[in-house]
Amino acid sequence: MNAPIHVLNWQTGWWLLLLSFVTGAGMGLFFHREDFLGGYSSFRRRIVRLGHIALAALGMLNVIFSYSSWPLPETTAASVASLAFVVGGVAMPTVCFLTGWRERCRHLFFIPVLALLIAVSFTIGGAP
Repeated sequence: MNAPIHVLNWQTGWWLLLLSFVTGAGMGLFFHREDFLGGYSSFRRRIVRLGHIALAALGMLNVIFSYSSWPLPETTAASVASLAFVVGGVAMPTVCFLTGWRERCRHLFFIPVLALLIAVSFTIGGAP
């Protein structure tokens, strides 16, 4: 297999995966408690679990993108898509965890959603 084309995404993706494992292990220590983060069906518990899953999913997406030959490296589309995948990958779990802490942080979800929409749009737009 060749070296990753978008190295920043490769590094970011693996760090997000590591953080996913760490947060999953940390939360797993308390999941047996019925009242953990307000109980099984509470919003706080669900949004924190979503943050943990976002770390893994967006970490994998960044690793996959790191090997993508499209958009062509050294183009504006590649730079924008790369940076937007990093921003979305970091911002989505961060906003999830912040929302679990303070529900009013849910208004920040436009940041990772917009970043990921830009990332995918520039990836598709940079294809032949």
